[in-house]
Amino acid sequence: MSIKRNKITVVGAGNVGATAAHWAASKELGDVVLLDVIEGVPQGKGLDLMEAAPVEGYDCIITGTNNYEDTADSDVVIITAGVARKPGMSRDDLLNTNYKIVSSVAENIARYSPNAILIVVSNPLDVMAYTAYKASGFPSNRVFGMAGVLDSARFRTFLALELGISFEDVNAMVLGGHGDTMVPVLSHAFAGCIPITRLIPADRLQEIVKRTANGGAEIVNYLKTGSAYYAPSASAVQMAEAVLKDKKRILPVAAYLNGEYGAKDIYTGVPAIIGGNGVEKILEIELTPEEKAALDKSIEAVRSLMKVVGLGS
Repeated sequence: MSIKRNKITVVGAGNVGATAAHWAASKELGDVVLLDVIEGVPQGKGLDLMEAAPVEGYDCIITGTNNYEDTADSDVVIITAGVARKPGMSRDDLLNTNYKIVSSVAENIARYSPNAILIVVSNPLDVMAYTAYKASGFPSNRVFGMAGVLDSARFRTFLALELGISFEDVNAMVLGGHGDTMVPVLSHAFAGCIPITRLIPADRLQEIVKRTANGGAEIVNYLKTGSAYYAPSASAVQMAEAVLKDKKRILPVAAYLNGEYGAKDIYTGVPAIIGGNGVEKILEIELTPEEKAALDKSIEAVRSLMKVVGLGS
């Protein structure tokens, strides 16, 4: 009896998308379809990645394509498509361009994979997650965005380096919108079971919080002509794995809020249980007054971006 493998589509074969396909294949999460509008790029990268299978020991078929028909019946779709901000391009220009791209992607995915779960990586993240939600017509639990996992990974990295301990032993979350107003939550950060606030002085913690908020820009400044892709793609695949294996992971994701944290009809980063049905439950954790005020500010920043493209209530 043959067993049907999971099918994962990655839309966008740039650095983030191609590396997401790499992580997904190496974890043997299922067969992978890499889709891009540029002819030859997904085909070449897909074939190259599949030819690594005998070396790395994973069994999955990796298909590069320019046609949405090849993505039919996907279980999970990771959307990385979009343009990067170019010199002379305003944030509003970037927002409007990516809004059109992500809308088209979500509509096509909904047509060919009506039961898929969408994980959005395109920026500006929170607005693009809402865009995909509206364009796909999917229920909100099946559309969510990758930002909190990435921002939290950066936060955890810097905390572990500061303490000189294993990265695995730091638990910390970043909430809110993916951008300058993100909220690293110090009141729920732990090394082992020890509160971070007992191990690192307050002034040093604020420096780490600031570095976390500027984590993406720090890498862009090094690369000059590109942006981060290893950690963003790994974060998206961790979310996909939680769905495909029904792991019930507690992860900070850009989820649709309907009253949680005092916000409605908006996507922003919150802790949620991620499993086979996508966002299975949003967890409302107790925040300090300062953290709650920062989260409210972050939510309003997302809402102001949504108004640029006429989204939201």
